[in-house]
Amino acid sequence: MSTASIIDMGNRSSSVHETLGRFRQLFNTLCAGDMGELGSVYSDDVHFTDPFASVRGIDELTEYFTGAYANVISCSFDFGEPVINGEDVCIPWVMHLKHKRIRKGRPVRVDGISQLVIRKGHVTSHRDYFDAGQLLYENLPVMGGVIRWIRSQAG
Repeated sequence: MSTASIIDMGNRSSSVHETLGRFRQLFNTLCAGDMGELGSVYSDDVHFTDPFASVRGIDELTEYFTGAYANVISCSFDFGEPVINGEDVCIPWVMHLKHKRIRKGRPVRVDGISQLVIRKGHVTSHRDYFDAGQLLYENLPVMGGVIRWIRSQAG
């Protein structure tokens, strides 16, 4: 195995690489008023899970993202190098978020990873792993200080 810009453990599939490119672009342009591009990346029967929800189907995903992005001021992702094994992809990321209801709109940084299954040019399964505390709980006015203190004592 060589160190390339993408760690590819299986057979090269241009469809997987192209879909991954569209996935990256989507998440750096997604906004509450425009969810129209979800169908260009996700299959109609997609299954999506993150620490807050699990939805099935492009309609439920669109509804979930519309709600999740409703108070977003800005959101962008720095994607790391993906690990690809056939149709299975894991891609690390850092989300840079400004949200009206989190830290009064000041920037929040969240580390995470997406586990994807890509078939026939579309994401059929997407599971996000990230620390919900890093996103929400550490940024709440009173609880945030307590959680940050607990983390400092544990580590």
